[in-house]
Amino acid sequence: MEVVRVLLCVLSVFGALISERFVVLASFSQSMDSDFTFTLPPGRKECFYQTMKNDASLEIEYQVLDGAGLDVDFTISAPSGQVLFSDYRKSDGVHTVETEDGDYMFCFDNTFSAVSEKLIFFELILDNMDTDEEPEDWKEYVHGTDMLDMKLEDIMDTINNVKSRLGKSVQIQTVLRAFEARDRNLQESNFDMVNLWSVINLIVMMLVSAVQVYLVRSLFEDKRKIRT
Repeated sequence: MEVVRVLLCVLSVFGALISERFVVLASFSQSMDSDFTFTLPPGRKECFYQTMKNDASLEIEYQVLDGAGLDVDFTISAPSGQVLFSDYRKSDGVHTVETEDGDYMFCFDNTFSAVSEKLIFFELILDNMDTDEEPEDWKEYVHGTDMLDMKLEDIMDTINNVKSRLGKSVQIQTVLRAFEARDRNLQESNFDMVNLWSVINLIVMMLVSAVQVYLVRSLFEDKRKIRT
């Protein structure tokens, strides 16, 4: 009987660890961050929608990566239609909104430009977007954890802490990549402009040199008629 009790205890501990592992995997599968890059044609306005819950937080960061002026108009509207934030011809911006239930709309406006299209990157960070399921329900299916030296709650706290820091690192790296892409596009545009003006200056210098040679030669030509 003692052997049976030991086996049952060991099986319960393994069951607790396996169920805990599935809970951790489920929590990692729900991502609250997303980013998107799109091209905004000249004279156009593009709007996006995000459904939010009450007492949550919506943070949006955007950057204009390419396009003449590196600027765009930006607005955020509440579900009631009220404009919460508006930027006029800015290259980047960060806004945070304490939300309520409903669909939030954020728009990028390029109607002021009739020629240049804009390459725009934006990232959404959603906080306190809890699911309808109670986070403590999984504990009802876990038994026999009293013999573990470390409580499963401590393990969950540690894992969630690591997860949040990894998410923040990914967010920072994404923003840095966006800055790098914008700087690279700006450098390539300047490089093309320098090459264009260098070719124009070279052509002008060659034309001026040809005109000068022609004028100097014309000064030494004797156009008088010689009679014999």
